[in-house]
Amino acid sequence: MVNSTARSLYADWSFAYPTNLPTQTLDGSIEHNQGTAVPDYIAVGKESEAQATWRKREGIKPENQIKLAKLAHMRYQHPNLDEITVFLKDFGMHVAKRTVDEVWYRGYGHDQYVYYARQGPKKFLGGAYEVETFEDLEKAARLPTTGKIKEMTDAPGGGHIITLTDPEGFPISLFYGQKPAETGDYPKKIVLNYEVEKPRARMFNRFSPGPAAVHKLGHYGLCVLKFGEQVDFYTRTFNLVPTDFLYVGEGDQRKNVAIFAHIDRGENLVDHHSFFMSTNDTGHVHHCYESVWGVGRHILGSQIFDHWWDTTGNMIEHYADGDLINDKSPIGYSLAGDESLAVWGPELPAWFLK
Repeated sequence: MVNSTARSLYADWSFAYPTNLPTQTLDGSIEHNQGTAVPDYIAVGKESEAQATWRKREGIKPENQIKLAKLAHMRYQHPNLDEITVFLKDFGMHVAKRTVDEVWYRGYGHDQYVYYARQGPKKFLGGAYEVETFEDLEKAARLPTTGKIKEMTDAPGGGHIITLTDPEGFPISLFYGQKPAETGDYPKKIVLNYEVEKPRARMFNRFSPGPAAVHKLGHYGLCVLKFGEQVDFYTRTFNLVPTDFLYVGEGDQRKNVAIFAHIDRGENLVDHHSFFMSTNDTGHVHHCYESVWGVGRHILGSQIFDHWWDTTGNMIEHYADGDLINDKSPIGYSLAGDESLAVWGPELPAWFLK
C-alpha cells in the first residue's frame, strides 16, 4: 500500500461474517441479524448537523469554489503496463485505447475511461474530476500549485485538463469538454425470492464465471499527515462537503481523524462519498492480484465491498449498492474504530488504515 514516496491511496470502482457480538434482549435471547433502509437523518444518529450549519461555522463560500461535477477516473504510473492491463481486465475493466506508453481503461458507463495508466516508475498521479465549466479550469489555473490547461489530444473523448497539488503534494486533475461514451450492455438484474414475496417463479438464477464488470469509478482516499489543513483545502477549494466525520477522544480532547466527503450538487442525488481522507503517521494513497479485505458490507456508504492489491502495490476496491444523498442529508459524526468500517465481513487487517 505504501509506495516509494511513503504515500498511499486507494480507489474504488462500482460493480455473513458478523464483526460484532450479537445483541441480547432483556430476557437473554439473541436478536437476529437484520437490515433495512432508513432515512438518512435517522441513520446518522444523534451526533449530526445540517450541511448549512457546518458551512456557516467554517466560513465556506461556495461562490469561490471550483465546481466539480463528478469523479471520473484515476491516474497512475506503472512500471509494467502489460501486467497492470492483465490485472485490470481481471478486475472488470477493458482497454479503451492503448499507445506505446499509455493505456486508458473503461467500464460500461458513460465515462470514456475510469482508469489511466502511464509507463514509468510507480507513482500516484491523482484522481480526475470533471468540472462544470471551462471557467472552472481557468479558476484552477490561478491557484499557486497548478500547471497549465492542456488539450487531451490522445485521450478518448478529448477535452482539456489541468493538474494541481494539495498541501501535501498529492495531485488532483480537473477536466472539461470530454465527449461522453456510449454505454455498454448493462448486466441483467437478479430477481430474489423472499419469505412471502416470490417474484421469481419457474425462473432459476444461473451465473457465469468471469470478472465483475466495472460500471464507473466511485471514490478514492488518502492517508494524510496534516488532516485539518487538508480538510480545509479540499472543502474550501472545491464543492466537497462532509458526509461523515470519524473522531477520537472526548470533550476537549476530541478531534476528527477521518472524513467521507461528497460532491455538492444541491438537490441532485450523489454518491455518499467520492473522496475519503484519514490522518496517519505517514502520508500516502489508500485504497491487489492479492486479496486484502472482503467480501463485506460497509456502514458508512452501505456498500458491499472487496479490496485487492494490484500488480504495483496500490489498493483497489469493488463495491455495489452505495447510499445516495443530497444537500438535505445531515453530516454524521461517529467514533473512529474498526467497528465503524463494516457491519459484517472478515476481520479488518490491523494495518489497513496505516
